[in-house]
Amino acid sequence: MKQSIFTNKAPAAIGPYSQGVSYGDLVFTSGQLPIDPATAAFPPGGIKEQTRQSLLNVQAVLEQSGASLNSVIKTTCFLANMDDFAEFNAIYTDFFGTENAPARSCIQAAKLPKDALVEVEAIAHKI
Repeated sequence: MKQSIFTNKAPAAIGPYSQGVSYGDLVFTSGQLPIDPATAAFPPGGIKEQTRQSLLNVQAVLEQSGASLNSVIKTTCFLANMDDFAEFNAIYTDFFGTENAPARSCIQAAKLPKDALVEVEAIAHKI
């Protein structure tokens, strides 16, 4: 049975979608922009700070559903500029490590919502 996920620890949806959806033991997050839910703004700084916030938002949605970063099967990552790939990877590795990291696609997007530098979505299995 499909169930919408909502948490105040991640930014509210800015369109007609859920922060995430669970179906059985699977959890699908919507793309998480680097919006700090406390300020409704991007964190100051650049790609590293925005990557960290996007991943914190993914983590919050996953945890609300009963999943975690450790149960992520696949991520899809969108970068506004592929030149940020190395800095993005440095922060991504802080969250997922290198051993047993999830499958991943990482692409450059022509333009992300609100002119974000990064957006991340995940598929996970409930713990």
